[in-house]
Amino acid sequence: MRWLTGNSVLVTGGAGGLGRALAQRFIEEGAQVAILDRSRERSEAIARELGVLAILGDVTSLPDNRRAVAETVERFGKLDCFVGNAGIFDFMTSLADLPDERIGPAFDELFGVNVKGYLLGAKAAYRELLKTRGNIIYTVSTAGLYPAGGGPLYTSTKHAVVGLIRQLAYELAPKIRVNGVAPGPIPTDLRGPSSLGMAEQSLAGLPLKELAVPVLPLGKLPEPRDYTGAYVMLASSENSSTLTGTVIVSDSGLGVRGFGSAAGGENLE
Repeated sequence: MRWLTGNSVLVTGGAGGLGRALAQRFIEEGAQVAILDRSRERSEAIARELGVLAILGDVTSLPDNRRAVAETVERFGKLDCFVGNAGIFDFMTSLADLPDERIGPAFDELFGVNVKGYLLGAKAAYRELLKTRGNIIYTVSTAGLYPAGGGPLYTSTKHAVVGLIRQLAYELAPKIRVNGVAPGPIPTDLRGPSSLGMAEQSLAGLPLKELAVPVLPLGKLPEPRDYTGAYVMLASSENSSTLTGTVIVSDSGLGVRGFGSAAGGENLE
């Protein structure tokens, strides 16, 4: 059975990594898919390969979010699901290692993309979602639940997303459901903030398999597609009609592993 037949879905950050995997999975489930991404090259590639509606834009811009929603509705006639997925990573930069003169700009950049981008997407989409009794899904990350999944900047943005999910779930009920998925380690081209000189640094460049597998109870590094099932379930009103304000933790058992290091500051000077 194709769970999303006839649905219209807009995915931010949809041109690569998890976003691309989501676009492909949604199409396989029968949905019509649009993406909002700032990379022209990758957007054009996924439009050719998967037939998605590719919209160039910046998630930190409300006009760009509104344009993406409008173009999606113009093409597909409606909007059933908005997936806030675009994000940037701080590459575990600790408080001690954050340069004094860059803390402010880095904070603004990370919160701008990871939190404000989600809020603006919801602002742009909610009126169309009211018409379809649709839903919003946000990509959270296990950093929204546990420490050491990023530095203090990234971790705090993802904790903020959990709060945003719960508040919007309350404000938009009963007509719009709002949920999240918290993926664990994932090999993807997630970039860093330009304010920390990390715009060209990619998560895919890290030895994730060597770093993650030893601490994951399920014992393997998931691929982006491995996380898409939770999004499909949440996007499907038939499968998740009772879920709102929920974060599905898809962490390969990270939250139930035994104790490793009790504290992270033994070597702090």
